[in-house]
Amino acid sequence: MSRFFKLIINLVILGALLFLCQRVWAQEWQPVRGGIPYGISGIALLGQQNNSLDFLIAHDNKQKNQGRLATISINGKNTHEYLPLNWQNNIELPIDLEALTSIPGTSNSFIALASSGKAYHLKFQPANKAIFVIKEFSISDILPESNFEAFGLQDIDSKLVAVWAHRGEGEQAAIIYWGTLDLNRYQITTISSANFKVPFPAGNVRHISDLKIDSAGIVYVTSASDAGDDGPFQSAVYVAGYIGWRGNKLVWRQSSQLIPLYRSDYHKIEGIELVPGAAGGLIVGTDDENFGSYVYMVGGSN
Repeated sequence: MSRFFKLIINLVILGALLFLCQRVWAQEWQPVRGGIPYGISGIALLGQQNNSLDFLIAHDNKQKNQGRLATISINGKNTHEYLPLNWQNNIELPIDLEALTSIPGTSNSFIALASSGKAYHLKFQPANKAIFVIKEFSISDILPESNFEAFGLQDIDSKLVAVWAHRGEGEQAAIIYWGTLDLNRYQITTISSANFKVPFPAGNVRHISDLKIDSAGIVYVTSASDAGDDGPFQSAVYVAGYIGWRGNKLVWRQSSQLIPLYRSDYHKIEGIELVPGAAGGLIVGTDDENFGSYVYMVGGSN
């Protein structure tokens, strides 16, 4: 057999292996729903039991006939259930929900944040799969042209610490804000802020598309870019820094070297959640525009 034909055979075999590998990799991402109205803009853990994980997800829709919230249940690697939730009839529909976070120390209670800075205290009732709006309120002292895409809460030294972010775009840096949330008065007090830019993706990048805070005060963020409704998409997950108390002062320490913990050249990640335990990890949700939404567990066993 000539060297030329051996080369052709080797290339065919290599191509087949790459195709099979791509199919295996693609199976790790679980589709949720197809189409622009079903993109995931925020995700929060509802509960976990054995090999099943339940999440509340947000859609950044703006039209009256489009959903705002839903639940998904992931069982193992290949199956999930999607259940849309109705918004209360007596409460005006939110416009452009971009973030979801659970409220530490509570059961099935969440804060959802719209891009305008308007927040919603939500209560989920598992028995009848219903969502209720307890209170509407807003972040104070919002800068003009702010576009919020991320909001996280954590109980740090028995105080409810909040971190949220204006997304930034391209050469414009994201802005990370930190402060406290008083749920009795529904008041978010801003303490300070810092600019934030990621090394990847480049170009038309939203430097922060979501964030979460773990119990040690580590802040995880996602960044994402797209060239249009059909992509291509790119995303990454980073440790952005640390938030904690130094005496009576809430201090933000930003990572001096940003290291991608995970990156994707195929999806636009706009939601992240921390799942504890042996089957846990970082779960990310996507808003892939015309291609709908997917979820993927980074480092988990599901």
